[in-house]
Amino acid sequence: MNSLSTDKLKRKGSILISFAAIILWIASLTGCTSAKKLVYFQGATSRDDTVMMPEPFVPIIKKGDVLSVQVSSLNAEASAYFNPPAATENTPSITIANPLARTTGYLVDTDGTIKLPLIGQVTVADLTNAKAGQFISSKLKAYLKEPTVTVRNLNFRISVLGEVARPALFTVPNEQITLPEALGLAGDLTIYGRRDNVLVVREEGNQRIFARLDLTRRDAFKSPYYTLHSNDVVYVEPGKVRVTSVDRVYILAPIATGILSLIAIIATRR
Repeated sequence: MNSLSTDKLKRKGSILISFAAIILWIASLTGCTSAKKLVYFQGATSRDDTVMMPEPFVPIIKKGDVLSVQVSSLNAEASAYFNPPAATENTPSITIANPLARTTGYLVDTDGTIKLPLIGQVTVADLTNAKAGQFISSKLKAYLKEPTVTVRNLNFRISVLGEVARPALFTVPNEQITLPEALGLAGDLTIYGRRDNVLVVREEGNQRIFARLDLTRRDAFKSPYYTLHSNDVVYVEPGKVRVTSVDRVYILAPIATGILSLIAIIATRR
């Protein structure tokens, strides 16, 4: 091989190295993310720590809720008259909600009442489930011996959207769920999701409240939005890495094609 051919190969080799260096530099930009941005509940450096939690959230019944009213007494046959056929089939498991599915239960009307067999209309709006059960039980004493009533909300739902593994609308039968639990149902945040700026959208009366929580800090436990309410929407927005990584696909593709072409040229001329 003469010196001219050797010089050409060296020049081609230097070009190839330059292209490779550019590729590595751009790729490194897409992976630049701090480990601290991925770790939940950072705080004190000591091994043990205590965070004061807000008062437990106790949901109240609202107009438009669908209630399961389960009645029991010393006379099982008489109690069955007050229970819808599907009431005994409900199992306390968290499911992905289907808004089109038909739900068996009692709809809380616009006047805040539900209509039960024999006792007629009962006002339950603005009561807790426990208080509503006690109130209905007092009404049933005229028909049943020692009645016990359990009330549950069948349409307690939360939505989890954005940079999570499985975004969905979830039905929660026990009406108690925290933000980390909701994110766990959705498969946790992806590597691209912003843990320091999780948005919770909540409806209260005729207002829509937008609150943001930093899940990388232990202060998130103190937030009134740490425990979710019915119809809350949780949104995890993408970080800058996610946006730029999508854009750089279009940058890397032609560069990679050029390098492959250069390699092919060098290989055929050797």
